[in-house]
Amino acid sequence: MFKRQKGKIKSLCPAFLRKSNSLPLEKEGKPHSIHRLLLLLILAFYSAASVFRLANSPIIHHSDSDSEIKTHFSNIALHAKREKPSRASLPCSALINGETDETNSGDGVLCCDRSHYRTDLCYMRGDIRTEPASNPANIFLYGAQQEAVTEKIKPYTRKFEEGIMNSIEEVTINPYILLANQTAADMCDVVHDVPAIVFSTGGYTGNLYHEFSDGLIPLYITSKRFEKEVVFVVLEYHRWWGVKYQGILEQMTNYPVVDFREDRRVHCFKEMIVGMKIHGELIVDPQLMPGGYSIKDFHSLLHRGLTSEADSQFDEIEPMQKITKVEPLLPSLHCLNTSMTNITTNSTRNLKIVLFIRKKTRVLQNVKEVVKTCHRFGFSVQILNAKMGTPLETIYEALASADVMVAVHGAAMTHFLMMRPGSLLIQIVPLGLDWAAENFYGEPARRLGLEYMEYKVKTEESSLSKDYEPDDPVLVDPSVVTKKGWWEMKKVYMDNQNVKVDVRRFSRLLQEAHAHVMQSRCNRQVTGDAAKA
Repeated sequence: MFKRQKGKIKSLCPAFLRKSNSLPLEKEGKPHSIHRLLLLLILAFYSAASVFRLANSPIIHHSDSDSEIKTHFSNIALHAKREKPSRASLPCSALINGETDETNSGDGVLCCDRSHYRTDLCYMRGDIRTEPASNPANIFLYGAQQEAVTEKIKPYTRKFEEGIMNSIEEVTINPYILLANQTAADMCDVVHDVPAIVFSTGGYTGNLYHEFSDGLIPLYITSKRFEKEVVFVVLEYHRWWGVKYQGILEQMTNYPVVDFREDRRVHCFKEMIVGMKIHGELIVDPQLMPGGYSIKDFHSLLHRGLTSEADSQFDEIEPMQKITKVEPLLPSLHCLNTSMTNITTNSTRNLKIVLFIRKKTRVLQNVKEVVKTCHRFGFSVQILNAKMGTPLETIYEALASADVMVAVHGAAMTHFLMMRPGSLLIQIVPLGLDWAAENFYGEPARRLGLEYMEYKVKTEESSLSKDYEPDDPVLVDPSVVTKKGWWEMKKVYMDNQNVKVDVRRFSRLLQEAHAHVMQSRCNRQVTGDAAKA
């Protein structure tokens, strides 16, 4: 009906225009008025019919409380039916975290979570087999679900850093859909009844900070839910790494580490995670951990892994449910009302500082003067020059008996993870490194429950004062350099700077440190006396 009306409109319009053009308006005759009226009636009827059709359209929502026509799209029109998620579409992060009933996901599942800034992770369940000596590294999932596609992943936690990621070996995950009566091509040489975690010890491995921040702590975060019933499969495996961290690894797995490259056997698993989760710089965030585990729990793991016998100085710490702002240490009333002379000899003797020194960059150039100053405040000083081959047990033993650790900003600062709860960490912060000092070591140390102090180097204490004019932005406004990015900051302030601290100014910090140590010892003594009573 509407098509016929539309045709009439088209046929009438030209005729009407021709008539109206041929006659002056003031001399219009009656027939022309009838034509015009007829045209207006047809247009009015067509408009009403169109509105009626629109009002009954499924894309229009009628409000019970309002007769106005609302022209937003309804969910019913756009989504015929909201289906239940298929097995393969379960959130991948939930499978990785163990937050869902994994039996409901079925076998043949392959998914990857690439939503994180620092890391990618892939998850598999089913008939999983490694391919020995393959290049690139291959993992096969037989009996994969129909939706599965080939995935490529570099299992290292610095995804944001393109340069270093180019050096990381890639893993190719190959899903195969088996037809009836088909079997997997590779026979299993080793069948594992527990899951696997695949990760790389390439990249910055060899630098202590990165070995913990990019490696061991993410490994703890990822593997904790398995409670040691997990196999670690390592790409770019270094034997020295396995020896150095053997005690720590044994606290995370009950099984030998598998060297992906050198092991020529086909290893078969039923479940596998490729890649590791990471929460930040030397951080275990309890809000992201099932069970509320924190960096304090990792600290307890280090204690178990680096000591053969329980050390009474390191008490097990309950998992933290929520990180709150660390309050300053409040002295007990007993200590406030007791003079230091009344504290037992055992609590005041053997005040100890461990001083880490550097040999290449950010060198502390007046070590002897610093040591003498420490002696004046009653501290004995143990100097450590930690090298790659230095056993962690040796460093742990030194820090276990220390009250204070002092170091210039650098990888050696990572050793604060081995300090006793309540100990004091002093970081000497070279010019231009305030942000790195706080984010890499200051905040993590406070999360661990340590007292933290900074000695910020002034311009005249930095070797850069001899390399640049006094008004150069490098000296007077480091933000000009740091705004250019990490690598520029590293080149100027990390690779080409040494420090010579002002002993008088450093003495004031040591005075605060001494007061803290004495107060801390007094509090521990009072707590011990109360426990014995």
